[in-house]
Amino acid sequence: MSTETPMKIPRAGLIFTVVTLAFLLLYVGTNSFRSSSGSFSSSSFTSIFPSYFNYSTPPDSTLELEEILKNASTVNKTVILTTLNDAWASPGSIVDLFLKSFKLGDGTYKLLDHLVIVAMDQRAYTRCRIVHKHCYALVTNGVDFHQEAYFMTPHYLKMMWRRIDFLRTVLELGYSFVFTDADIMWFRDPFPRFFPDADFQIACDSFLGRSDDMNNRPNGGFNYVKSNNRTIAFYKFWYSSREKYPENHDQDVLNMIKFDPFISDIGLKIRFLDTAYFGGLCEPSRDLNVVCTMHVNCCIGMDRKLIDLRIMLQDWRAFMSLPPDLKNQSIISWRVPRNCSLKSVHHADSPGKD
Repeated sequence: MSTETPMKIPRAGLIFTVVTLAFLLLYVGTNSFRSSSGSFSSSSFTSIFPSYFNYSTPPDSTLELEEILKNASTVNKTVILTTLNDAWASPGSIVDLFLKSFKLGDGTYKLLDHLVIVAMDQRAYTRCRIVHKHCYALVTNGVDFHQEAYFMTPHYLKMMWRRIDFLRTVLELGYSFVFTDADIMWFRDPFPRFFPDADFQIACDSFLGRSDDMNNRPNGGFNYVKSNNRTIAFYKFWYSSREKYPENHDQDVLNMIKFDPFISDIGLKIRFLDTAYFGGLCEPSRDLNVVCTMHVNCCIGMDRKLIDLRIMLQDWRAFMSLPPDLKNQSIISWRVPRNCSLKSVHHADSPGKD
């Protein structure tokens, strides 16, 4: 017995050492992978090991978001943001046309370096990793956003309000942003058309002629917001107002609260963007020589949107192929809306978002 005991102790110690080293190497390897992945968020593990992570919010998601924003931002801490779910992420769908517009636009290709696609579900995130370099997985526990959101359904409203809350987080991290729906085509750099002294500026469904006219009808699908105490307070107020106006989406609530004394109390400067530069199907930009963006708004249903988006890109290509003298004559105009129309907006049973 006494001769066997000295042999057993070293063997047990050796086994313990080997197991400890194995776990240590696994830990170091995992963290090395995470730290060397650039904009590859560690929430990416949800797509690699979905059964383990079940696409739940990781505890350091804010740190991951900040790293992605840092990688994508301009020198003055500004990013371009869009949200994406699986319904709009499939090959040949809206996200592909959205990215294509940056490549076809006049001076817009470089802006892709500053675009962050915020994926609302796991499949959208996986698709984003294929087509773009800055992707962030925005997780909402207990909610699955992968299906196309039917306009004004509870599912749609949750997705819209989740977006507002997320944008408030971006502002709190110190980043200004241009938010753009993915069904907006980017044809020119919009930054020269923004007001330098405004806190919050937003596109319109209907522009009445003056940027400071609070009766303009805003469209929440495109806005430029500077990060400061006023805009952070405003986004908190906007988000909390959903409780005062239940069953309304963010855009309708904005129309209600824009006259609230709270806006003037905090000193928020709002400006509305002219549809001559930031147009849409509700009110198209007529002059292709100055248009910056065109939104397929006033249109319900992804299939309708896709048809008109493709026609819009064809029209832009035709315009860009003209010699300068013919461009100035404005001989080409939009052929849209074709499948979209104001009438289709009233079909509440149709899928899509405005």
